[in-house]
Amino acid sequence: MNNTTDMTTGSPVKLILAFGMPLLFGNILQQLYNFVDTVVVGRSLGMNALAAVGTTGSINFLVLGFVMGMAQGVSILVSQYFGAKDHKKLRRSISMSAYLNITVGIVTTFLATFASRAMLQWMNTPIEILDMAVEYIHIIFLGTLVSLAYNFFSGILRALGDARNPLIAMIIAFFVNTILDIWFVAGLRIGVSGAAYATVIAQGISAIYCLVCLKNIEFLRFEKEDWKPDSGLLKRSLTLSLPVAIMNSITAVGVMVLQAAINGFGALYVAGYTAASKVIIILEQISSTFGFASSTYVGQNMGALQIDRIKKGVRQINLTVIGMNAFCALMMIVFGKGLIRFMVSANEEEVTQVAYHCLVFLSCFLVALGILWVHRCSLQSMGDTFYPMLSGILEFVSRIFFVWLLPRFFEFNGVLASEVSAWISAAIFLVVVFKYRLKHIKVQEQKMENA
Repeated sequence: MNNTTDMTTGSPVKLILAFGMPLLFGNILQQLYNFVDTVVVGRSLGMNALAAVGTTGSINFLVLGFVMGMAQGVSILVSQYFGAKDHKKLRRSISMSAYLNITVGIVTTFLATFASRAMLQWMNTPIEILDMAVEYIHIIFLGTLVSLAYNFFSGILRALGDARNPLIAMIIAFFVNTILDIWFVAGLRIGVSGAAYATVIAQGISAIYCLVCLKNIEFLRFEKEDWKPDSGLLKRSLTLSLPVAIMNSITAVGVMVLQAAINGFGALYVAGYTAASKVIIILEQISSTFGFASSTYVGQNMGALQIDRIKKGVRQINLTVIGMNAFCALMMIVFGKGLIRFMVSANEEEVTQVAYHCLVFLSCFLVALGILWVHRCSLQSMGDTFYPMLSGILEFVSRIFFVWLLPRFFEFNGVLASEVSAWISAAIFLVVVFKYRLKHIKVQEQKMENA
């Protein structure tokens, strides 16, 4: 079950594609949780239930995005120590990150569950769907530690270059989620809470499988000494994790403002945007997956101090992701309406029209999102989490400004334009910073060689 990959030698694009493609499939399966929820809820419980599940997406991202950001710190450390062949520090970085993440997970579970209704009310959630939205998100938040465990364990596997086992975990969990969704929602008729229970249980299975895989890696055989508190590693883990978590949360607040603007147009637009966003989230996995693949590649090569190799690999994967996103946009223009009709009831033609419009509009700008993800994850794995955090702040400011300005002139289209404006502004910022950081590191390396 040991499928680790050393990315410090060999063709960069071949390594990243070989690592990224199974990772992409696994991430798509993970997002298909939400797609299955949408199909089952939308077709079994109707438009209001679909809108209720959809309107929780941004606060879900706010909370779980923070948790996932904290878990990501361990991936950065593991990839760098694996590249440097320092297995002792690798194990200790995992144990210190575990202490940190368990504490964060417990506190987050309590706070998020307590504040969920207030957040949904602040977002101007329509009154007719508020109780259902609270019912759904309470269960999701109570499963925060389960989600954290999966992201923590799978992040370690990916940092070691293992994309196969996280994929297997997702395949198993996807089928469990699908079966439980149909059973709980369509069979037992227990409402939107059934979809939430199915998601949490499926993620729990994913976490257990990834943990078993980690236990079978020889150099991850922990000893008592590995669990002894190390203030230096604990601080470094926090320093790397916290900016990523803050960035995710800042971005999520911007998305919450965007969702609040959509909610102001009524349940029809909420349902349409929800249906479209479930497809967009799946398409976004191309950008996020190859961003994470770049993260593993860059982290390992940073540990091995191969700066020129980082530059070459990021350039190659950028071109690949741009091409893949452009192709997806074309497919959505041609086949998107049929896909939306599969998700919603046959008598909801107005929802279909709104959803298709959202789908085409957003998919045409996924190229910018791809550039954003590749450069953000690459910077993080170079140990620089400050500038990616600034990019999250820039996304937030852009979203807030344009969601205030553009709907005044373009109504609902202005809300959609606000989202893509945030992607574009952050992408430009990260490209400039990445080039500057590579140049700076190269200069420092040359000075050390000449000293």
